[in-house]
Amino acid sequence: MVKRIVSGAHYGLKDWLVQRVTAVVMALYSLFLIGFFLTQPLSFESWQGLFHGQPMRLASLVFLFSVFIHAWVGMRDIFMDYVHPTVIRLTLHVAVILALAAYAFWAAQILWSV
Repeated sequence: MVKRIVSGAHYGLKDWLVQRVTAVVMALYSLFLIGFFLTQPLSFESWQGLFHGQPMRLASLVFLFSVFIHAWVGMRDIFMDYVHPTVIRLTLHVAVILALAAYAFWAAQILWSV
């Protein structure tokens, strides 16, 4: 009989791919913002105009969700590698998940309240 560990690592192609895809999304968004800053005057009006449209809000939300997913995979891997007691590791997992979920809801609220 195989003894399964509740908090066993899920290393593999899926996690590798998630890290790479989210990194590409974050890089493209960052390059867009750098281009915007280099071509537009830095003023409240230009910044407000950029975030006034739905496409930019959606792009920002996708960027932020990519950051949160990227952070989750990274933190989970760190916990799997360096935190050996199962109870502590699971507690840290839950704490990170709750924090990232709260940040995601907060980000959505901020983007759609503008």
